[in-house]
Amino acid sequence: MSDLPVISNASPLIALAQIDHLDLLKQLFQTIVIPPAVVEEISPTVSIPNWIEQHELSQPIDPFILQSSLGPGEYETISLGLEIQARLVILDERPGRRLAHRLRLPVIGTLGVLLSAKRKGLLPTIRPLIDGLLACDFRVSADLYEQILIDADETE
Repeated sequence: MSDLPVISNASPLIALAQIDHLDLLKQLFQTIVIPPAVVEEISPTVSIPNWIEQHELSQPIDPFILQSSLGPGEYETISLGLEIQARLVILDERPGRRLAHRLRLPVIGTLGVLLSAKRKGLLPTIRPLIDGLLACDFRVSADLYEQILIDADETE
């Protein structure tokens, strides 16, 4: 397992907490690092466990360089990922994912976390968890839903 940190944005943390599987992140990555804007975003709904480390940015990247349409959590997540050379950045929102890819940051989303957990034997099935996310207003296209189930060998 790499010593490089894994940085998360707010939406994956909130989504996994809503389906009572936030602990999958610890099982997969040991420690998750989050910037101050993410702490602020999740604090009203997610109790931050001690294995999630809060990390200040020492020199945030100019928002105009990143992209003005990003929210504060996405902006700081990508900035921190670049600053501390993250092994992985966990982002769900498409604009943030695109930018992270352009900046050569490895990206995974909430569904990718569930798929990784299943592949490592931490979950027997992910369909009920994805359905649970959908019940909590998590947005997933029909195509992505089907592709994740194919990748998880859970097609009918």
